Amino acid sequence: MELKQLRSFAAVVQQGSFTKAAERLYLSQPTVSSHVQALEEELGRRLLLRTTKSLEVTPIGQEVYRRAVDMLALQRQMTDLCAQDRRRIIRLGASTIPSAYILPQLLPAFGRLHPEVYFTIHQSNSQGVADSLADGLLDVGLIGAGSDERLTCVPFCQDRIVLIAPVAEPYLTMHDQPEPPLAELLRQPVILREKSSGSQKTAGRFLESMGIQEESLCVAARINDQEAIKNLVAGGLGVSLISQRAARNFVEEKRVLSFDLPGHDTRSLYLACRRDLEPPFYVKEFLTFVQKRCADEAP
Repeated sequence: MELKQLRSFAAVVQQGSFTKAAERLYLSQPTVSSHVQALEEELGRRLLLRTTKSLEVTPIGQEVYRRAVDMLALQRQMTDLCAQDRRRIIRLGASTIPSAYILPQLLPAFGRLHPEVYFTIHQSNSQGVADSLADGLLDVGLIGAGSDERLTCVPFCQDRIVLIAPVAEPYLTMHDQPEPPLAELLRQPVILREKSSGSQKTAGRFLESMGIQEESLCVAARINDQEAIKNLVAGGLGVSLISQRAARNFVEEKRVLSFDLPGHDTRSLYLACRRDLEPPFYVKEFLTFVQKRCADEAP
């Protein structure tokens, strides 16, 4: 059994296609096919069921895949450990809020202390980052949801959800009231994030606490990008429940109104790594730096 066979097999499972796996590995499709065939012959089991229209991973193939991912990750760690004179690269995944509003401050500061460390950044929603970590494609993630049993998730800073609205009537009148009429505000057109984002999951829990079903809202749009949401709210399309960190600059510039959510506590953002793998020492240094840097920072 050779690592190249495991690497080709894992890529086919992850990509769901021999063609896409070959493109990702910069190999020809026949080469990838021969690697997988050789692995199946050595193990004496069918790992993939192929037809002209579909590709299915067998139950034993799923087990082999999980172990292949572990072996490839260990191989990468051994290579990194022994290559002390080479540049150290941290494969970092971040969900929307950390990537846009936290990393721009963290990475330059860490880089000044550790000029030998470089980063590759993968931006996705919290679930996407968690899945990539579990598949061994990333070293560390900064995410907004920390309940994945595959990962070790440690809180590193706080955020909270606020409601933002256009600087116009009737929102200006509502903003002047001692207690914001949230029920009335949420009867307006609402712009939401995608359901798999950590921010939207937190917003969903708030709506549940008010006895409001998401299906009952007048959803004007569902958009992944926080900056687009803020611009649409400022333009008068509707209101939105978004991260206070994301909303901060538009609120300070008086481009949108911000309403606190009474009784709604802050939420944690998490540093995440695979539970079953020991990260390289320079990844540990980055984790420690982030925790110390953000420990006393207010949301």
